[in-house]
Amino acid sequence: MEKIKSKFEKIHGLPNCCGVVDTTHITMCLSSAEPNCKVWLDQEKNYSMVLQAVVDADTRFTDIVTGWPGSMKESSILHSSGLFKLCEKGERLDGSKLKVSDGSEIGEYLIGDAGYPLLPWLLTPYQEKDLTESNAEFNRRHFAARTVAPRTLAKFKDTWKFLQGEMWRPDKHKLPRIIHVCCLLHNIIIDLQDTAIDEQRAASLSDHDANYRQQMCQLTDENGVRARDKLSEHLIGR
Repeated sequence: MEKIKSKFEKIHGLPNCCGVVDTTHITMCLSSAEPNCKVWLDQEKNYSMVLQAVVDADTRFTDIVTGWPGSMKESSILHSSGLFKLCEKGERLDGSKLKVSDGSEIGEYLIGDAGYPLLPWLLTPYQEKDLTESNAEFNRRHFAARTVAPRTLAKFKDTWKFLQGEMWRPDKHKLPRIIHVCCLLHNIIIDLQDTAIDEQRAASLSDHDANYRQQMCQLTDENGVRARDKLSEHLIGR
């Protein structure tokens, strides 16, 4: 984790950042026996299963959750995950803290897009139109670091094309295990190949969820608001 945090700070200037969380839809073709199974129908009218993933700066998966139907929102999947429960209990992201300029401390955290709630351990971008200098700087670094997640998921789906339901009719009960194995193989491939070449290939890929609209979540935790503000002020003061 110290190596992961060091890399996010070195590349994107976000100290104590432990990864980026994002979701992607694995589309499916349901069998003719279940054409009315609406729970798997997502916001773009595709039958899909959602993969939630936390990725590091080297595009490795460090935490995954899958098996939930495409109709569920990002925030709902997060709240249902073991990751959320462990972080809320203080049993995950419980490493060294960052001491900021006012003498207070900020714990380890993940970053995510506007589809996620703002929490002390999950920082999302500012949504206001007129941002202060420190808030705008936070958003700039946040956005730059966050791009690693969609690039990773795009590369993942490009590599394992058979996951897409247009090519086969997956068993919904087996598909989560298949996705899990593909994530493990994804990490093994990264460890074995030339990172520079791989990044060039990843940059050329399209978005992992083309034609899917950005989800929005308005849930905010007061401690999350304070943590984000303190980090923003710390960044501009360095």
